[in-house]
Formats: sequence, C-alpha cells, structure tokens
Amino acid sequence: MSRPGQGVLMPVSGLGFPPQNVARVVVWEWLNEHSRWRPYSATVCHHIENVLKEDARGSVVLGQVDAQLVPYVIDLQSMHQFRQDTGTMRPVRRNFYDPSSAPGKGIVWEWESDGGAWTAYDMDICITIQNAYEKQHPWLDLSSLGFCYLISFGSMSQMNRQTRRRRRLRRRLDLAYPLTVGSIPKSQSWPVGAGSGQPCSCQQCLLVNSTRAASNAILASQRRRAPPAAAPPPPPGGPPAAVRPSATFAGPALWAAPAASPAEPTPPSSGAPPRSPSVPGCAPAPGQNNLNRPGPQRASGGSARASIPPGVPALPVKNLNGTGPVHPALAGMTGILLCAAGLPVCLTRAPKPILHPPPVSKSDVKPVPGVPGVCRKTKKKHLKKSKNPEDVVRRYMQKVKNPPDEDCTICMERLVTASGYEGVLRRKGVRPELVGRLGRCGHMYHLLCLVAMYSNGNKDGSLQCPTCKAIYGEKTGTQPPGKMEFHLIPHSLPGFADTQTIRIVYDIPTGIQGPEHPNPGKKFTARGFPRHCYLPNNEKGRKVLRLLITAWERRLIFTIGTSNTTGESDTVVWNEIHHKTEFGSNLTGHGYPDASYLDNVLAELTAQGVSEATAKA
Repeated sequence: MSRPGQGVLMPVSGLGFPPQNVARVVVWEWLNEHSRWRPYSATVCHHIENVLKEDARGSVVLGQVDAQLVPYVIDLQSMHQFRQDTGTMRPVRRNFYDPSSAPGKGIVWEWESDGGAWTAYDMDICITIQNAYEKQHPWLDLSSLGFCYLISFGSMSQMNRQTRRRRRLRRRLDLAYPLTVGSIPKSQSWPVGAGSGQPCSCQQCLLVNSTRAASNAILASQRRRAPPAAAPPPPPGGPPAAVRPSATFAGPALWAAPAASPAEPTPPSSGAPPRSPSVPGCAPAPGQNNLNRPGPQRASGGSARASIPPGVPALPVKNLNGTGPVHPALAGMTGILLCAAGLPVCLTRAPKPILHPPPVSKSDVKPVPGVPGVCRKTKKKHLKKSKNPEDVVRRYMQKVKNPPDEDCTICMERLVTASGYEGVLRRKGVRPELVGRLGRCGHMYHLLCLVAMYSNGNKDGSLQCPTCKAIYGEKTGTQPPGKMEFHLIPHSLPGFADTQTIRIVYDIPTGIQGPEHPNPGKKFTARGFPRHCYLPNNEKGRKVLRLLITAWERRLIFTIGTSNTTGESDTVVWNEIHHKTEFGSNLTGHGYPDASYLDNVLAELTAQGVSEATAKA
C-alpha cells in the first residue's frame, strides 16, 4: 500500500514557509524523546499562527488556549518548545500538508492507552489511516511506516502483530488545521547571518540560540503572571496578544555603559552593524548577543563604549542540554541576570558521562588475582518443599515462658495475649499464645506471627528479624537466571590512577516469572543487559567482588519489579546493592571518584546477609 498524504517540510527557513500561491494546511509539531514528530492540536496551531502573524520572533504561551499545556512556551526565534517547570527544551517545526488530507478536514485518528486515555497518531500515520478509510479498505498494515501494527476498520482496533495485543481506535472530527496561501514577508523569516541566506549552524551560534529560547520563555512566563501594563486591550473576539521576546539578548546595549540620561538618548551610530567577536568566522545574526567574549570585552555603539572591568571572572552557565546537576531553567535565568549586570557569561555544554572504557583486546583481559574463575551462571532454583515453616521458625527461636507486657511488632497485639493471626492462620502444633525470642538479636514475637511472615516470603529456609533486619540462615532472592562475568582490564578508574580495573558484566535474558515472582507465569523484560560495572583492583575491591559473586549465586543482585526510572512493571531491576556503571566520570552519581563507595556497598551486602565469613572461595 502506498503512503499517501505525506507532509512536506519546507527547509527554506526555520519556520518552513510554503511556496508562493500554494495553499497548504499548517501543522505545528514537536520532537519527542523517541525522535517522533508529534502534532499539536488544531486549536493550538491556530493560536501559534496568530502569534506568528504578529511577531515571527516572539514567544507563544500555549497555556492561553490549552490548560494542559500551561508550562509550555514556544520560542519562534529558535524554534524550540520550553517547559518552564523542568527547563526541558524540544525542537518544533512548522509542517505543511495537502488541504484535502485529514488535518485539512479536521479528522483525528486516536488509539486508547492502558489508562483509558485517547492519544492521537502522528500526523503522517493519521493521514495514511484516513486515506485507507476513505477508500474502504478493510484493514491497513502500518509496517511500511516502521510500525508492527495492523489496523482493522471493521472492529476499529489496532493489533500488535508480535504480541497479538489489541487496542481500540477511533475517528474523531475536530477543528480543521489552519490554512495558509503564499509566502510570508521576508522581514518575518528566520534571522540569518549577514549575506549568508541561511542561519549560522556553528556550535556556538546554536548554543546562543538555545539560551535565547530559554530566556525568552522564562521572561514570557513572568510577563504572563505580571499585572497588565497600560496597553490597549485586544479587539473583542480577536486572537490573544503575542508575548514578545525580551531585550535581554538584544545585542550590545546591555554591555554598554550609559552615556546619556534617559531624556537625552545617545544618537545611533553610523550604518555599520555591530561586530560580534564571540564566534570566529561567523557573521552575527541580527539581535544576537555577544557571548563568551575573551579578554576585555568592548561594547559597540558609537561613543557609548565600555569594557568589562579587569579581574571579573567569566562565570560558567552549564547544563543547557539538561544533563548536568544544574537545572536548565536556573541556568537560563542565571545567564539573564549575569548579562543584565554586565558580567561575561561563559556558555558551556554539560559533559557527557563516560560509561565504558577504551576498547580492550582479548589478550589484555586477565583473570582477577585471588578470585577463581571468570564466570558464574545461575539457574532457576525450585523451592524446597521439605522446609516446613514451623520447623524453620523453631530453629532460630527460643520459647519464652513469661513474655513481657509489650506489643508484638508484627500483629501489634500484646505478647501476653493471643496472636493477631489467630483465626486467619491455622498451624498444627503452634498455639496462638506462644511467644519466642530470636537467638542473636533477642527480639520477641508470637510464633504464629513469624510463621505467617515466613510463609508470605521467599520460603528459602532463612528468617529475617522485622525489627533489626538481622538475618538467620542463608537468605536467597528472586533473581532470574543469568550469567555474571568478571575480569581485569588495563585501564584505571578516576581516583585510582595506579590501579587496574575489575569489570563485571551481568547478563539476564527475558523469560517467564516463576512462583516466587510478583506475577507467576507472566513474561518479564530485561532492559539494558548486558550491564557493565566497575571496581578498582585493590584489596578492598577484590573483597567486594568476592561478596558480589556470593550475592549473585544467592540471587540477590537483581529482582523482578517496577523500574524507578521508566515506570515499567514486570522487569528486571537492581535489588538494593548499588553498583558503579559509569567508568570514567561521576556525572550521574554511579561512577568514580567516590571515596565511600566500597565501604557503602560492603554495608549493603552485610544487610543482605552476605559477609566475608559466608563468601565462597
């Protein structure tokens, strides 16, 4: 099946204007984290177009027309969407489609998510579905568009061809997207470099434009919250007033010392535009600020010349791409304040984490001294049915004849009365009033309460005190089957310059959950495997490795649960024993240098019942 109704992106300028005298439907789209262009609603697109007609370099406050988009502002100068509460910036584009296609008719195709919400398809998919629907096709295969879905118009459903899972879909009539004819005047097009015809694409100019997007968005939000100024109200029924960009990045005026009083403005300089030394070899875009100037920085503008006082440090404003410890919105606001104060601003991109070491040849990979072998495999261990819960509990407890008058912290009943599990749990030979004391820690509980707690756990023959977490016996976990490899590589970790590195590689495939897992019989996923972790090759690092091997064999390193980062359920996750997955940096907190890490992980292993005394040779 052909792919009709494709959007035509006009790359003539940042706003992508259509050719002269050609009617096109305008759809504004934003780029999500999966590199898919997602369309704004028709109402939002009409609002953006109205602001665009007023000022092609302004800012669009999306919350004025859609309450769900209150945090978002679009900066038309840099073509970015800015989220004010998180500082996230995403590219936007102005795309054009045929007036007879789905957006021109106001037709929206949507699919139903797990939570019952309806989500619109990408615009090109929506157009393809509508085209097949109009031709009365019984079904539509989306594999040609890169998706393994089959659309059935008879049942109005979408089926995943791999998992065979079905979702409902619907066809909805909405407001038609805005229509445009011809081109917009040149004065409203993207600001370009002098005489180049295209915007400058060097790294520094792109960085400056990104900063302008953040600053304009922040100031637009401030204006929106500020009391209205004495300005003529918009005409009744007319479009909302556009939020215009700030003058913060409007050029050398902020760098110049005031040469005259407000009543006596400085005459404009002779015709030559100001030069920007910030980007060598690049012509400055109109209105672009002169950032990152080396040495004494002189402001242009006739007789109004002033240099930054010597000795003023260039303060770095980092995290413009949202990967560092400084909040992006805070970084943008810091840049605004520094510029307004006449201080130089050094714009730098946050460094990327170094997750892996340089390539290592097989001949350079060596066994870890003092640790036998290079690999450990685990298989699915079936629970031993012979371990009777009553026998396990009695093994670690001593009977108390005269218990104190205090609470049992499991059932919250008094120890001198019957267990709160009386009537809920019937165990032969375990009377509800029996009380026992754990051997090492001395904490006391009803025997029936401990039997109930053990029966609700992994039933591996071990018992853990619910008060002090002391472990009796050998605790095992619910880690799925997999493989653990470990070896020595000839590279050093930060903070261990003269020491080679122990690399651990965990690999767990996807599979089916067992009876010890949250959803027995259901498939679980294993994202991000194989996972690489690092230890220094010193005495304490080798000790940690030996204990990690023991924890691996006891199935304690991983478990099946819900990911804290993605929210995905029924997936393999870390199990309270922290690892260092960042080799050459510590930007995420999972790397080196970290002087306390080895001691901390030893404490975590001890809390799981893995100590040097129980580690296997």
